[in-house]
Amino acid sequence: MADPTVARVRLRGLLIGATVASIFAWGGYSTIDAFAAAEPAASASPRAVVARGDLAADERNNIDVFKSVSPSVVHITTLERAASLFSTDVSQVPRGTGTGFMWDERGHIVTNFHVIQGANGARVTLSDQSTFSASLVGVFPDRDIAVLRIDAPAAKLKAIALGQSSNLQVGQKVFAIGNPFGLDQTLTTGIVSALNREIESVTRRPIRGVIQTDAAINPGNSGGPLIDSAGRLIGINTAIYSPSGTSAGIGFAIAVDDVNRIVPRLIRDGRIPRPSLGISAAPPEFNRAMKLPLGIAIVGVAPGSSAADIGLRPFRRSGSGGVIGGDLIVAVDKEPVAALESMLEQFEKHQPGDTVTLTVLRQGSKIDLKVRLGQSD
Repeated sequence: MADPTVARVRLRGLLIGATVASIFAWGGYSTIDAFAAAEPAASASPRAVVARGDLAADERNNIDVFKSVSPSVVHITTLERAASLFSTDVSQVPRGTGTGFMWDERGHIVTNFHVIQGANGARVTLSDQSTFSASLVGVFPDRDIAVLRIDAPAAKLKAIALGQSSNLQVGQKVFAIGNPFGLDQTLTTGIVSALNREIESVTRRPIRGVIQTDAAINPGNSGGPLIDSAGRLIGINTAIYSPSGTSAGIGFAIAVDDVNRIVPRLIRDGRIPRPSLGISAAPPEFNRAMKLPLGIAIVGVAPGSSAADIGLRPFRRSGSGGVIGGDLIVAVDKEPVAALESMLEQFEKHQPGDTVTLTVLRQGSKIDLKVRLGQSD
C-alpha cells in the first residue's frame, strides 16, 4: 500500500508545476519558446553617426572666447591657520574658493576683496592645474578689489585683454568664466541687462557704475572676469541678487574702467592713498533742516589742511545759539556732488597733491576755488 504522505507531496508538486506553467504560458506557447523563436541580431556594430555640419557663428565665437580667455582665469583657494587637537602644531587648511584673473605677465592676479577677506594665505591654480602660493599685494575694500601675486614661469602667465565699460550698451553679449561651487573653468553666457547699478561694498560704501548681467553667476564666480564678445575684460563678477544664494539671472560686475584706475595704484603702492580736503561734513539732515540745496555743508575745517589753505568757511553756532552760514560744496571739477559720498568718489579719481576745482555756494553766490588735495592717514 502506498504511503499517503508521499502521495500528498507528489500531488502538491504537480499542482505547483501546473501553476508555474500557466504563469509562463502566453498566447498558447511559453515565454521561453517566444524568446527562442526570435530572429538573431543581424549585426553588433554601432549605428552610423550623422555628420554634424558647421557650427553656428555664435557657437564658434563662444568657443573662441573661451579658448582665448580661459588661460588667464585662475582658481583661488584661501587658507586659514588651524591647530591640531593633539598637538600645538599650526597648519594652513582650505577656507574657501573663488576666481581671479591674470592682470599682467609679472604674476599679478586680480580678484574680489571679499574672496580673500579674513584669510591667512591663498593658493592659485592655473588652467593647466599647476598651483602656486600667492602673496598679497594690495586691497581696496571700498571697491571690493584685491591684488595677489604668484611667482610662476613666464610661459604660464597670460594677461587678460582689457576692454572698456564706458561705452557698453544694454543687450551686448557677455561671458563669465569662473569656478562656481568649486567647478573650475566654467563658462556661462548672457547679456548686459542694465548699466549704472549700485551695490554695497564690504565697508558699506556704495559702489556705483556697476554692470548688471543675466549670465549665471554663482558662489565661486566672485572675482572672475566678465568678458565681451571680443574676449576683452569689461568687469569683475562680484555679487548676485538671490535669496537662495544661487544665480537668479541678476548678477553684478565692477566696471573695468574703475578696475583699470585702481589696480595699477594697488600694484605700485599696496593701497589707495586717499586724497583729503580736511573738512568735517554735516549729515544730509542738516541740509534739510537749514533748507539748503544738495551739497556738502562744511561744519569743520582742520588747521593746516587744504581746506584751511583756501579759506573754506564752516557753519558754526553764534553766541546766541543761532547758526552762522558757512560754505556748501556743490561741485568738484564741474561735476555736481550731492553728498559726501559723491565728493569722495570724485577725489578717488585723483591722487594726493593733485589740484581740483571746488564750486562753493557762499552767501547765495557760487565761487570756484582751486585746491591742492592733501592725504588722509
